[in-house]
Amino acid sequence: MNPQKRPIMRKLATGILALSVLISCEQPAPVLEFSVKNPLNSDRFSETISINPEKFASLTATSGMEKLLITDKASGDTLVTQLVDNDVDGTPDELLFQLNLKGGEARQLLARIAESDPVGKTEGERTTFSRFVPERTDDYAWENDRVAFRTYGPDAQRRIEENVPGGTLSSGMDAWLKRVEYPIIDKWYKNNEEKEGAYHIDTGEGYDPYHVGPSRGVGGTGIWVNDSLYTSKNFTAYKTIATGPLRTVFELEYAAWNADSIQVKETKRISLDLGSNLSRFESVFESGEALPNITIGLMLHEKEGEVRSEKGKGWFRYWEPMDGSELGVGMIIAPESVLDYKDHRVDYKDGSQLLIMADPKDNKVVYYAGFGWKKSGQFTNAGEWDAYLEHFAEKIANPVKVQF
Repeated sequence: MNPQKRPIMRKLATGILALSVLISCEQPAPVLEFSVKNPLNSDRFSETISINPEKFASLTATSGMEKLLITDKASGDTLVTQLVDNDVDGTPDELLFQLNLKGGEARQLLARIAESDPVGKTEGERTTFSRFVPERTDDYAWENDRVAFRTYGPDAQRRIEENVPGGTLSSGMDAWLKRVEYPIIDKWYKNNEEKEGAYHIDTGEGYDPYHVGPSRGVGGTGIWVNDSLYTSKNFTAYKTIATGPLRTVFELEYAAWNADSIQVKETKRISLDLGSNLSRFESVFESGEALPNITIGLMLHEKEGEVRSEKGKGWFRYWEPMDGSELGVGMIIAPESVLDYKDHRVDYKDGSQLLIMADPKDNKVVYYAGFGWKKSGQFTNAGEWDAYLEHFAEKIANPVKVQF
């Protein structure tokens, strides 16, 4: 070896040694461990876990929430997540992910920051979706992998008031009976544009045979005064707050209306989670007078079905024949909020409804409403629908416990 090269080799060896020492001294990326426990003895499927992003501030202070990963400690699987900005101020208010939990199970999870931009961490084969539909008289429609809904907007109201064809005057909630897990809203509306009435025909994905009319449909609201139900007209404004793999959220505003002698104005916030047959409704009323109640309705159509009311457990349902199959609609509310209920049956069209009168505490009511269609394969009889509603109510009353 050339003696003149020895100092260079020594310097190189020293550099490599120093680099090795530096590498060996590097700290592993910080990880935050936490647990999610199911307090019930029964299993929970597609359970949405909501956590305040501030819980992860030690990890996200410099990188931001967008690079946060949640993994299952035991399996190493990275979970699908979604950030939701409920007040639309530019800062996320909730981090969502879903778990299947056995009765009494506690699951250990790890939060960490992705080393590079995470690919696919917020993507799933199934999703939620909602949008305003100006091409169909201003509907607002929403869906997940199990159910779809719509309600009616200002153009549909205008058409009725101006005697123009194609209108609907109702603030009731319509059920779209889907039997596929992928999104159908855009496709069905497009098909209906090309051939009017297309979404009323089932070609394998499902269809819309559900009639709402001026009724409350699946969970619309009103106020019961002097043996009459007073309701708003169609929504007048909307705001899409979130749409993503786990939850869609939006708001509907309604013009002021009179409940007998009481003038009220309503804002309704609706959300739907992946894997759920029930939408969550939060209706807030403005009024200069005390409200006697806030009433939620389930339409009874031709009164050929069966009503079941579990006031003490906070759930109500109607199971009926539907165009060669069967359909269950249901509503869940905190039992302590229920003032009364009425199996209201009349002789005139669209008037028969199961009405649940809720306590108008703070002029607000929170409830869940939705449906299960036999032909979808999700439920085969009324007993299975009842069991679903019962378990859903139990889960609301016994939320999962998150511990850091």
